[in-house]
Amino acid sequence: MTAFIALLRAVNVGGTGKLPMSELKAMCEDAGFENVRTYIASGNVVFSSKKTAAQVKAAIESRLHAYAGKPVAVHVRTATEMAAVAAANPFPKGAPNRVMAIFMDAPPPANTLDTVTGATGEVVKLGKREIYVHYGDGMADSKLKIPAAKTGTARNMNTVAKLAEMAAKS
Repeated sequence: MTAFIALLRAVNVGGTGKLPMSELKAMCEDAGFENVRTYIASGNVVFSSKKTAAQVKAAIESRLHAYAGKPVAVHVRTATEMAAVAAANPFPKGAPNRVMAIFMDAPPPANTLDTVTGATGEVVKLGKREIYVHYGDGMADSKLKIPAAKTGTARNMNTVAKLAEMAAKS
């Protein structure tokens, strides 16, 4: 069994994509996943499965599409990968609630940093399949645009650390 973390994009954020976490948990259990637990109401779920990451992603996305009537992107990491994302944080001295990891399915394009616009105090660094952003002054007034991150989903480092911890106990 492998411990996985699934991160849903645009769920329960700003009034979009309403999904009770009890429904998400039930969908994952219906898919045959074990030890299913959700974390906060923004679409984070930790579980164990014998399936591959691609099979896990397909199973969740299929159930979410049936539930929502439209595609909902899911980004999947193993417990080991999530721990690596936390360890690779290029801003270890930044407040963890102001450092985001934007999760993507593939490595960020080589020209990602060249396409960033609107940065005033933010710093952007590339990870393996993530883009890290340090919002020194917070996100509220940021005008930062990262075109390569359009299909990704962001979590702050507090959430990344908690999910890694939860998955390590699976």
